[in-house]
Amino acid sequence: MKVRYDSEADILYIFVKEGNIKDTIEVSDDLFVEYDEDDHIAGIELWQARKNLLPELMSYAELATKAAVDVKK
Repeated sequence: MKVRYDSEADILYIFVKEGNIKDTIEVSDDLFVEYDEDDHIAGIELWQARKNLLPELMSYAELATKAAVDVKK
């Protein structure tokens, strides 16, 4: 599983598994669940993440994203 936070779009991405996305279900205005070809959850998108998540969790997501970017450099 990978977690990435896009601070410009304020979207938290949770990648559960790699693969092609077959379908995306809108669970609520800000929550989307992506399914693979076998109907398993492949990813989760949380829009307006700053509003919808606890501040502590957002800081962890930002740190994890920064660490992943730093490793790729």
